Amino acid sequence: MKRPTPTQVERTFGEDEIIVSKTDTRGRITYANEVFCRVAGYSEHDLVGQPHSIVRHPDMPRCVFQLLWDTISSGNEIFAYVKNMARNGDYYWVFAHVTPSFDISGKIVSYHSSRRKPEPGVIAKVEPLYRALLEEEQRHHDRKQGQAAGVAMLHDILNKNQVSYEQFVFSLVA
Repeated sequence: MKRPTPTQVERTFGEDEIIVSKTDTRGRITYANEVFCRVAGYSEHDLVGQPHSIVRHPDMPRCVFQLLWDTISSGNEIFAYVKNMARNGDYYWVFAHVTPSFDISGKIVSYHSSRRKPEPGVIAKVEPLYRALLEEEQRHHDRKQGQAAGVAMLHDILNKNQVSYEQFVFSLVA
C-alpha cells in the first residue's frame, strides 16, 4: 500500500474506547478491533497481514519503536505514547500498552496492544522529546546510525533524570 501524505488533521476517539490489535512475532497484524479500523480508516481486511507499521507516523522517532521492540521481544510489557497515521494522512495519538503473549512452554507467540486516548496535556510534554529524538536521528545520513544515535540520546535523557522509560511515561500524567 502506498503511504499517505501526513495532514495536520487530528483524529480522536472516545475516552471509553480502546484500540486493540494483535500481531505475530514479526509485527504483522492478525487482529484489529472495530475502534482501530475506524480511527485508522482501514477495514479489518486491509489491516490483517500488514505490518503494524502501516499506521506509523513519520513524526515518530524510530528509537522509540526500537525500545518498544527490544522490550516486548525480551518478554516484558511496555507503555508508550505513539503518534499514528490514518489511511488518509490524519494523525492520532495513543497511550499504548503492548504485551507479549506466550505459549505453554513460555515461548513468545504473538503480541497484544491496547491503546487508550492519552490524558489531556500529556502530548504537549511528549512532543518536544520526540521532536528532539527525531531531529537527532535525521542528522545522520545512514538510517541505522541515526536510530542508534536516537537510542543513545533517549538513554542519556533517562539516565540524567534517573528514571526508566516506564517511570518517565507515567510521570507525564502527574
